[in-house]
Amino acid sequence: QVRLAESGGGLVNVGGSLRLSCAAADSTFNFNFYAIAWFRQAPGKERELVGAISRSGDTFYADSYYSDSERGRFTISRDNAENTVYRKMPRLTAEDTAVYSCAAAENYGYRTSKLYDYWGRGTQVTVSS
Repeated sequence: QVRLAESGGGLVNVGGSLRLSCAAADSTFNFNFYAIAWFRQAPGKERELVGAISRSGDTFYADSYYSDSERGRFTISRDNAENTVYRKMPRLTAEDTAVYSCAAAENYGYRTSKLYDYWGRGTQVTVSS
């Protein structure tokens, strides 16, 4: 179900930065109740998990996406007072070009997209040189 909305994507030069936001698409969705994950889908590739954050702010990041050298470059955080989850994306490269989507689940720690019940439509990040 589409119950979330992403924002903050756009066109940026290599080395630039973006901050993506994920929030409820309407006021009836109890956003702060859910663990929130970020997924990405690069051109010609399958959707993959980036990481997730719990209701209380615990986070994990998928080893399949983050290399040892890049681990922690992009961070996930949430502000429950604002009912928003963020993803900071500094020092962008062309490989970061993708559609980024957020998804919600009642439980924290899921690594499979099918386990997430609610989704946004995604926000496009395009990095150009």
